[in-house]
Amino acid sequence: MYAVRRWSVRQARALETCYRAFERAMVALHPVWTRIGYARLERPVAAVERAVKGFLFDCRMCGQCVLGSTGMSCPMNCPKSLRNGPCGGVRATGHCEVDPRMMCVWVDAVAGSQRMRAGRDAIHVVQFAVDRRLEGRSSWLAAARAPTGAPP
Repeated sequence: MYAVRRWSVRQARALETCYRAFERAMVALHPVWTRIGYARLERPVAAVERAVKGFLFDCRMCGQCVLGSTGMSCPMNCPKSLRNGPCGGVRATGHCEVDPRMMCVWVDAVAGSQRMRAGRDAIHVVQFAVDRRLEGRSSWLAAARAPTGAPP
């Protein structure tokens, strides 16, 4: 998984383009999702999302995806779960102080964001703390629901 996660960061621009198209489709299908019922869709969509994003990004299904803001490097992979930047223990080589075999997710995030169109600015946006009540929920459905102002 680690190798695929690093590959995803290197392919951040292409993945950003794919995700933007996918997000537009999900939002466009909002009337269909509403008719079916978001509550009924949550489990199957979350299962697909877990499989896809788990493979590509080693996703932890926090329910509040910020991959588009972090260069396709999931901050939830940080052993300290730091969501807004690296800790003070990043080694000179860019590796994690907790797991020296792993590159710091924030070193990867900065590298990935430089490859993205929107990422250069988005990485500077301060993220809210993780709402643990949303863990395991689909961030894809949350994005489809967001334009309506409906709660996640």
